[in-house]
Amino acid sequence: MSTHSLHVASDGNRGHGRRSYWTGCALAVILTVIPFWLVMARPLHDPGWTAAIIFALALVQIVVHVVSFLHLDTQSEEGWTLLAFLFTAVIVILTIGGSVWVMYHLNTNMMPMP
Repeated sequence: MSTHSLHVASDGNRGHGRRSYWTGCALAVILTVIPFWLVMARPLHDPGWTAAIIFALALVQIVVHVVSFLHLDTQSEEGWTLLAFLFTAVIVILTIGGSVWVMYHLNTNMMPMP
């Protein structure tokens, strides 16, 4: 048995098997059905609360996908993959937030005067 096969065998025992995929799939379906129901049935009369709940469920679904399907956790490669993912997420959030901020201020300051 080579060193590579020992490394692969030890990584396979971390609990990332079919159970993780099925759990992630079930949670993903639930986290998709709830926002769909919120929009279609309109149980909340305030669209702001509906949007906030959908946004929160979307964030939870991102975490479910990252943990269940991408298997990014603190144990994988001594946490470097999780750190790289978090760095990427911060850069994306800064880019999107900065773009929205610039567009808002351009819209506010460049509108024609009455």
